[in-house]
Amino acid sequence: MALIDITTVVRAPVEHVFDLSLDVDAHAASMAASGEQAVDGVRSGRMALGETVTWTARHFGIRWRMTSRISAYHRPHRFVDEQVVGPFRRWHHEHIFTWDEASGATIMRDVINFAAPFGVLGWLVTKIFLLRYMHRLIEDRNAYLVRSLAG
Repeated sequence: MALIDITTVVRAPVEHVFDLSLDVDAHAASMAASGEQAVDGVRSGRMALGETVTWTARHFGIRWRMTSRISAYHRPHRFVDEQVVGPFRRWHHEHIFTWDEASGATIMRDVINFAAPFGVLGWLVTKIFLLRYMHRLIEDRNAYLVRSLAG
């Protein structure tokens, strides 16, 4: 199992950051480089508890398909998306949002536990390459959210 834990400061109200983080259109725009798009389930707008979205995207030159569900939802402080069907053996992404009065910003934290398939081979690919790649994808997504909420 691999762990990614990223903290991002967003100069916007916690409700705005939470809502944009659940927006399918914003997610697709933040992942434009991989051609990520919603093809089933919620295809546009903000997701809610129990809803699913199926994404297609191209990573490593391969077209991938993943369906995830919002399995926990406590607006505006926390939600969880988990893979239902897809390329990972496990994907659990917890999004945590805290308003920091002192800085006047939202502290957004992504905690992702995931595991690749294929046993030892998957573990090796994760350690050598996938962990860094996924970390960068989440940082790029968060940078998009920060830019979108600036102003």
